[in-house]
Amino acid sequence: MNLERIRLEAGWKEKLKEEFDKEYFQKLRAYVYHEYKTYQVFPPAALIFRAFDLTPFDMVRVVILGQDPYHGQGQAIGLCFAVNNEIPAPPSLLNIFDELKSDLGREPHTERNLLHWANQGVLLLNAILTVRAHLAASHQGQGWEEFTDAALRVLNDDEKPKAFVLWGAYAQKKGAFLDRKRHLVLEAPHPSPLSVHRGFWGSKPFSKINSWLRSLGEPEIDW
Repeated sequence: MNLERIRLEAGWKEKLKEEFDKEYFQKLRAYVYHEYKTYQVFPPAALIFRAFDLTPFDMVRVVILGQDPYHGQGQAIGLCFAVNNEIPAPPSLLNIFDELKSDLGREPHTERNLLHWANQGVLLLNAILTVRAHLAASHQGQGWEEFTDAALRVLNDDEKPKAFVLWGAYAQKKGAFLDRKRHLVLEAPHPSPLSVHRGFWGSKPFSKINSWLRSLGEPEIDW
């Protein structure tokens, strides 16, 4: 499997081109190839870089950071927290939608696949882009974290301010280096049922992001 040849949006490919020749990425490529050849792995290989494809670098206005793909059958579609519309919404996604309804006083304007968000410049990025079926975090520590760190660095260094949403300790640690003077960085507990009552409820990320975008003279996200 040649990861570089799997679809990657041109702007992102240019920004991340130096990563492809690094030793860690060569090892990652060999590991992922072996995993897809040997086991059932999610998402489908063609969707590994889907978050980048749907939200080109120059379009990114908001980044929502997840950890690794859903590991259940048919769930992972290359966008953090999202599932295809025919798949029941996982608990974390249900909780995200419930907070949206509380925050904005209306139903979400997106379906479970979250394409409506991605198409407006919301990068739905997992820190780890692949997972073996039914084994959460099974591709942790193989190189994806370094690759997605590079993606966050180029976003952080870009002159255009962005909003970063870091839910849970994992995302907050990964985003610790973000420039909070130039960007909006929102932190809250993870929306999973285990932690949602620790401060995710009432965190109002959607209205905060839109208020911040308005202050910059930018269009709001139609959540």
